[in-house]
Formats: sequence, structure tokens, C-alpha cells
Amino acid sequence: MLPRVADQMSFLYLDIVRIQQDDTGVLAEVTSEQRGTETVYLPTAALSCVLLGPGTSITARALTTFARHGTTVVFAGAGGVRTYAGAQSDSLSTTWLERQARAWADDQRRLAVATAMYEKRFGTGSATPGATLAQLRGFEGQRVKALYQLLAKQHNIGRFRRAYDPATWDSQDPVNLALSSANTCLYGIVHAAVLALGCSPALGFIHQGNQQAFVYDIADLYKAELTIPLAFSLNATPNPEAAARRSFRDGLRLYKLLPRIVADIQNLLDPSTTHDVPDPDEQLVDLWDPVTGTVPGGINHGTNN
Repeated sequence: MLPRVADQMSFLYLDIVRIQQDDTGVLAEVTSEQRGTETVYLPTAALSCVLLGPGTSITARALTTFARHGTTVVFAGAGGVRTYAGAQSDSLSTTWLERQARAWADDQRRLAVATAMYEKRFGTGSATPGATLAQLRGFEGQRVKALYQLLAKQHNIGRFRRAYDPATWDSQDPVNLALSSANTCLYGIVHAAVLALGCSPALGFIHQGNQQAFVYDIADLYKAELTIPLAFSLNATPNPEAAARRSFRDGLRLYKLLPRIVADIQNLLDPSTTHDVPDPDEQLVDLWDPVTGTVPGGINHGTNN
């Protein structure tokens, strides 16, 4: 049995390695002048996502194993430019995808989910009743700007402005570098949880127009708690990008982020019911019927002669 997504390890970052499959499992070959070539086997079944940095190569057989185990593969390029590649099990239930699609397609329910996201970030009752999405965005901008100012003052940093521009990556300040790096890791973890539940990363309730819109929606729930304070604390670090990845991964052991992500997505899409992660091994493919509802699949419905 594969571990549930809520019980998996968060992520593994690799760069300048070759990843391949042998008769035992998936392994990473690390070559250095001091120690030669070393082999490290990867716990694919227990990893929620793998981040592949610059200088990484991977074989088709290794990717197949990641796909079979439901591990999300995230390619993170130099300068923080991100390209996502996700794999889903073909037996995964569509229960949560259907709930997401229904809520997304209804403007009133979509606004209700967006409002619930803002209140999850800033506290219950923090959103003005009847507020539009534009008003919620303005409210969010004020709160995040105030957080930046507070953290900058605490760490004796001058005026801070959030910037993400891959074209001028090397000239950015350490806080922006650390924040972009930590956010990359956070996006990968959220993307893995979204895929594991069978949801669509593209159907966002606040963000739209991008294949990762829902990933950005969910990741925003945790930035003020996890990545933003971490980035400001690394303002004097010589290599803020690597330090952010290491510190963020170590911190996740305390935050237990994956179970929170799974629970938060379920509560946002279906707040009136307590749910557990559906087990694809316990559910066959069902058939849709507009009159009787769900009809069991995998059996012959023809008339016996």
C-alpha cells in the first residue's frame, strides 16, 4: 500500500545529478571530484514531490516510476523560472474534482470559496460581509504590505519592495531571492497535494488564466506564516536561495504542512462535511446516470437473454 498524501514526506530538491531506474528502484548518481560517483536511492513511494534543479537529467523509466507512485515532478530552472510536470494515477477518484468544478462554475459559490480563503489567511470575520472580489484583493494587498513593513523593521532592513523578475535575478536583494526560492518549494508541495486529491491545478478561485491558478490560491494560505518570515530572516545569508530551501524543508517537519493542505482544500470545497482522503483502491470507476445518479461500473448492464 502506498502512503496517503497526508502521510508523505514534503519534497526533495536535487541538482547536478543523474536520476535513473535500476532493478532495485530509482536512484540519483552524484559525481564530484573529491568523492567520485555516489549512488543514493530515492524513497519514491513516500515523496510528495521532487524538485529537479539545474544540471539534472532523468530517464524515462525513472519518470514512469514517479508517475506510478503519484509523485509530482517539478522542474525548477536557474533564476527560479518554474515549469511544472505532474503525474496522476489513472485510478484516482474524481470526487474532489467534481466538487471543485461545481464551485468554480457557480459565480456565487466561487466568491464564497474566495472569501473563505481570505478569512483563513486573516481570521474568521475579517472579510466584510458582501465584499466583492476586487475589495478582497485590496484588503489582501494592504495586509501583506503591512506584513512586509513589519518584518523589514524587525530585521533592520530599509524599504522593501517585492520583486520577481527572472531577467534581473542576480541583481535582486537576498530577501526577494529567498522568498522566490521558498515559494517555489511551497508551490511544488501544494501542486502535489492538489494532484493527489484529483483536483485541477488550473481551476483557481482567485487566480485565473494559468495552469497553476488553484496551486497559487492554496499556496497563498501559508505564505504569511511560512515563506515570508523565513525570507526576511535570511536577509544576511550569503546564499539565500539554498538556505531558504534547506530551512523551509526543515521547518515543514514542525508545521506538518501536507495534512493541513489536504484538510484545507477539502474544507474549502465542501465546508459542511468532514471528509477523509479517498482511497482509489476502494472505489471502482462509476457510471453517470441523469435519473438514478451514480451507477456501479465494471459490470455488464445488458439485458440477459
